[in-house]
Amino acid sequence: MSARLEAILYLKGRPLSLAELAELAGLEREATEWALITLMADYAHRDTALEIHQEGGRYSLQLREGLGDLVQNLLPVDLSTASLRTLATIALKKRILQSELVELRGSGAYEHIKELLAQDFIERRRQSDGRSYWLSLSEKFHRTFAVQGQEPSAPRRQPQHSQQLELKAGDPQALPGS
Repeated sequence: MSARLEAILYLKGRPLSLAELAELAGLEREATEWALITLMADYAHRDTALEIHQEGGRYSLQLREGLGDLVQNLLPVDLSTASLRTLATIALKKRILQSELVELRGSGAYEHIKELLAQDFIERRRQSDGRSYWLSLSEKFHRTFAVQGQEPSAPRRQPQHSQQLELKAGDPQALPGS
């Protein structure tokens, strides 16, 4: 249950209430609260860059205090943390319908998509038999980030100053700052 809550907090990329977490996880409120307490304790006892942050009645997965500057120094792109999480979701899926992405990431994904399109990290093509768009990674993404586990058939140039970014399904540390 804790892993499921961790995934939800990571994918949503915004503070969520206990009721929202319970609904998204498909759990009773008490079970959600217990799993969240377990997850928070687990993060508190691990020496990781991430923590479960509680503000009011809302919970989020974020970088520990003091590491924000490190992310800005390591990432040569000017993207918000939420947009980076959306980009990571697209990268994990390789190709995803915009409607599916919005379902996973919430309505804020529309703004993330605009930001990612404006900086040329993704491409968008209209779905041939529907009203949504297909989103995929652009050539600029592949030049900027060296993603491990990519299929060998996909052509990719390796620039001198590329960022090493390892994206793994279910890994909340896939992106710095997530």
